[in-house]
Order: sequence, then structure tokens, then C-alpha cells
Amino acid sequence: MLKNYFKIAIAVLRRKKFFTFISLFGISFTLAILIVLAAFIDQVIGNDYPDRKRDRSLYITALEQRMDKPGYHTGSGGPLSFYFLNHFAGGLKTPVKVAIASKMSATNAYVNNKKIKVYLKYTNAAWWEVLENEFLEGKPYTQQQIDNADPVAVITEDAKRAYFGDEPLVVGKYIEADNTRFRVIGVIKNISLLSGMMYGDLYVPYTLSKTDYKYKYYNGDYQGILLAGSKAEVPKMKEEYEQMVARLPVESKDFDKVYSHGDSYFASLMNFGHEDTPGMTYMLTAIGIFVALILLLPTLNLVNINITRIMERSSEIGVRKAFGASSATLVYQFLVENCILTLLGGFIGGILSVVVMKIFNSAHLIANMELSLNFTVLFVALLTCFVFGLLSGVYPAWRMSRLDVVTALKA
Repeated sequence: MLKNYFKIAIAVLRRKKFFTFISLFGISFTLAILIVLAAFIDQVIGNDYPDRKRDRSLYITALEQRMDKPGYHTGSGGPLSFYFLNHFAGGLKTPVKVAIASKMSATNAYVNNKKIKVYLKYTNAAWWEVLENEFLEGKPYTQQQIDNADPVAVITEDAKRAYFGDEPLVVGKYIEADNTRFRVIGVIKNISLLSGMMYGDLYVPYTLSKTDYKYKYYNGDYQGILLAGSKAEVPKMKEEYEQMVARLPVESKDFDKVYSHGDSYFASLMNFGHEDTPGMTYMLTAIGIFVALILLLPTLNLVNINITRIMERSSEIGVRKAFGASSATLVYQFLVENCILTLLGGFIGGILSVVVMKIFNSAHLIANMELSLNFTVLFVALLTCFVFGLLSGVYPAWRMSRLDVVTALKA
């Protein structure tokens, strides 16, 4: 039976070439956008280099102080200070390591009278222990070098190429950036800009920062990663952090409560520091609304096209009903036809998406971004095809099954 439906579907598609073209164009274009979006999200969430211990980690990205009394709407927040992360988060019992790094800041490096833009990050020694950066040359700086405020640096392979050209080994050489001359002690594999707080070009000890890392305010320019000894200890570590934040006194009479969260990597991407609801909720809602809007218009167009196709086939439907075909049989047939059309459009959309991803990758619109059609993205594409086929086929199929035999035969 399914084989016959497939043959009928192919015959219908070949007979109505204009409708087929319009349908395939709408489906393939929509699915290509969704596949590229899925590949982008997969890069943001799925790419775990150099952060390969996410299942044992909590991410502290922001802190806010607010006045929650009725009639007051004051608040102040943002990234955290080094002092807060080192003193308060570093004083927790559950974490085995606390990685601390400043937010990346753009600065200039100079070589042969040429200005090169680089992104600078200040880190502690634990940064290199929590994250698993792949060192192509050299090694990270030590706690002793940090304590001595030695002007040493770890750079990425892109920064090496931009500053030193084709030199094979650069450990021991010097790079001048942010009005400081740093000795290169390590070169790491490039990190994607989509990796968020991990991204940088030039990593140096926090003791070289031109701002006072010892000042005792809560907010500053740093973010942190708490590493638990095992995955099972993460909930305990999260609870300990939340309890510590709840005990913190506010820094000003203008506020009455401190908000900060230790979140999973995914949730931390949308955490602004003050929400009692995890950031994951907002991200999932935003993605859901975006996908729904993308799917809505082509789905409605395909529904209208399918209804038009059904009305043109009313005589065929009437004959089949007259010979005993049930409404369920007709609905099943049309859904199969629509799913075949959607899968065909999905195949074309997959080809288009690969082309678009290659264009994006070659254009280097986002540093070190490599979009690809991996198994996760492919699964999302197939699932989207299935959902799209059902959404655009259910109502027309129901309309077809409700056609009166006599009316259909007269059409």
C-alpha cells in the first residue's frame, strides 16, 4: 500500500509542476535556514573545546544588586570582580578548582609598524587546569609567575600567525600589546568566538592588569568556572554557592538583595545575574519563538497550496470514496504524499544549507567558526522535515476526508 501511495505522490508532483516548484522552494528554503541555525546553535552549545569538563562545572558570569521593595526599581550589576571570585567563590568547600578570567578586551599589538587587533584576557593559574587547551608549543604560566607578575603570555595560533608570520617556533620570543612587552611561553589551538568566555587571542597573568584586582567590590570585569570533583557533586556545589550569595550583605543602602547564579554552561549563556528563573528558560523560549515564526509562514503557504491541490483532485477523491475508501485511508494517503514532498524539499534544503555553511565558513564572519552538518544537526533537520510535513498536511488531509461523495464527483 505504501508503495502505491509513493507512486501516486510522484505522479501528482510531476503532473502539477508549478505547484511542486512553489512547494519545494518554500520547504527547501525554510529548512535550509533552520539547518544553518541548528549548526550555529550546535557550535555555541556542542563545541566543547577547550571546555571539556562541562558536566562537572558551574559558570558564574554575573552578579546584580537590586532593591525589591514595592515601588523601587533600582539595580546595578554585571560581571564580577576578581576579589569576589577569588575570595568568596574560592572559599567554597565543594569546588576543587576555581578558574577566573577577565572578559576579553580589544587591544592593539604592533609589529613592523603594523597594528594588529587582539583580544586580551587576564587569568589565574587554575584557568589552565580547568580548561583543556591544546598546546601546540610551550606551556601555561605558573602560579609563581603570576605571583611575580612576570610579563609572560599564552597566545593562539591565529595570533602567532598574525604577529610572527610563518615562523615555526615562537616560544621565547616577545609580543608587544597593550603597551606591554610579553614573552611568549605557550601557543594554543584556536578557540571559536562562539565559545564565549573562553575566547581570546592573548592570555596573561591577572597580576599584570592595569586595574586593581584587589579592590573589594562585588562587580568588576571577571567571570569564573567552579569545577567539582565529580558530576555527582555539582548539585551540592550549586547549592553551596547559592547559600553563600544569599548571605552576602548589600554594598549600598539603595539595594536590599544580591543575585548571582552558578549555572550549567547552557543556562549561563542567557544568565544576567538577577533572574530567579534560570537563563535556559529564556534561551529555549527565544529559540522556540524564532523557529515557530520561521516555520509559520511557509507552513501556511503550503497548507493553502495543498488545499488547492485537493480541490483539483476532488473527482479522484469522490471515485475512491464511492468504491469504499475510508476517510482514514484518504488522510493517510495524503499525509504520505505530503511527507514525501517535504522530505524531497528537505534533501534540497540540506544541499543548500551545506553551500551556505561553506560560504559562512570561508567568509570568516565569526572568528574560528566552523559550521558543519554533523549527526546532531542532521537529526534536527530530519525531525524538522517530519514536523513540517505533519503541520502542513494534517488540515488539508482532514478537509479532503470531509468531502461529500456527490459533491466531489460533480466537481
